[in-house]
Amino acid sequence: MSALRLLIVDDEATLLDLLRRFLERAGYEVETYSDPVPALASFESDPQRFALVITDLSLPGMDGEELIARMRRIQPKLPALISSGRPHEPALPHTGFLQKPFLPKMLIQAVEKALSGN
Repeated sequence: MSALRLLIVDDEATLLDLLRRFLERAGYEVETYSDPVPALASFESDPQRFALVITDLSLPGMDGEELIARMRRIQPKLPALISSGRPHEPALPHTGFLQKPFLPKMLIQAVEKALSGN
């Protein structure tokens, strides 16, 4: 069985690398982007290869909620998590929220919850 592939978008390079390493250690395949435009293009090229998207709320050119909304036009049931350093209530249904800073354990729990549909 192959590992689930996650798409992560965050404009903080250091955090993006940490997220990738935490999730790879947990057994996931991870594709990362610091810009939402190429992330969306990658998703559009083969949307079925991604099990979940994790995105920062504040991104250059397109916020995380818009990115998720565009992805869901293609794959409506795509599980998603938004992260931010400030409190936020996602406007999109079936979208989890992860307040920064968070511990690796909190990240893994949020991913597992989103993937299980809870």
